[in-house]
Amino acid sequence: MRQSTEGTVDLSRSAVPVSDVPSASPRRRSPARALDAMYPRWFYIPGVLLFAVIFIIPTAAAFYYSLTRWTLFDSTFIGLDNFGEFLQDDSLTSGLRNTFVYAVVTSGSKVILGLLLATLLTSKIHLRSALRSIIFFPVLISAVAVGITFEVLMHPSEGLINRTLAIVGIDGPAWLSNPDIALLSVAAVDVWKGVGIATVIFIAGIVSIPEDYLDAARLEGGSWVRFRYMIIPLTRNATFTVIILSFIGGLRSFDLIWTMTRGGPGFASDVIASTIYKEYQAGFYGLSTAGNVVLFIIVMLLVYPMMRFFSKREIEL
Repeated sequence: MRQSTEGTVDLSRSAVPVSDVPSASPRRRSPARALDAMYPRWFYIPGVLLFAVIFIIPTAAAFYYSLTRWTLFDSTFIGLDNFGEFLQDDSLTSGLRNTFVYAVVTSGSKVILGLLLATLLTSKIHLRSALRSIIFFPVLISAVAVGITFEVLMHPSEGLINRTLAIVGIDGPAWLSNPDIALLSVAAVDVWKGVGIATVIFIAGIVSIPEDYLDAARLEGGSWVRFRYMIIPLTRNATFTVIILSFIGGLRSFDLIWTMTRGGPGFASDVIASTIYKEYQAGFYGLSTAGNVVLFIIVMLLVYPMMRFFSKREIEL
């Protein structure tokens, strides 16, 4: 071994191969590697615990108690009897049909109105910010407050809506007491309250479109070409999001329906959630729990394939 002119050790002629010379760097880096390897796992623990406490444990308990006849103090295992009784309930048939009608009407209306309003509110109009706030404002109001308010407004004789229609010579219908339109009346209020969220999602989708695309479409054929060939196809991801969120909300809707109609008249506006609540009010806790499990399974069977279908058709701008 000889020393170079710079005073450093020349290992090229050393009897000990360079590869055999011990290095301190692996030992210095090993604690960092261990920390990097352990940190993500420890980071997941709070989230996993929170998810287990809030979702997994209650879901497992619901599946168990759906197989029992239970009270606050004891429970008796009865197998699938609750499910058989629940599925044979006449109100379930109408409730299931009403649930699908309600979900399809509300989700479809929110998609159409949300897209149109977002297109308007991203164009160059006066008071655009104020209009956005006005459209989003109903989202901030409690569903119970909205239901009570519209129950008064839709009263067949004393309600403001029918009184206003009478001024122009129109005999307003019994919005909430007519079995043919009661469910659709509640759905209209649901759309009024929730279209603000859909509009915000569509606004985000339109704003994310490159401005060059919109300018080129505007030059080619004006606003209609811009809307038809740019906004509609390029906001596909936002459309999928609105459909999923509003469809799930429609399937599990309860508070607005219960506040406005209590599921009436008769079973005209009953949905699965209100049917479950009625069973719970009657003291059939195991039966109502089985209904919740049925609703959970229905939502999963419908929404999961929709999410898979939509995820394969998302676009990247």
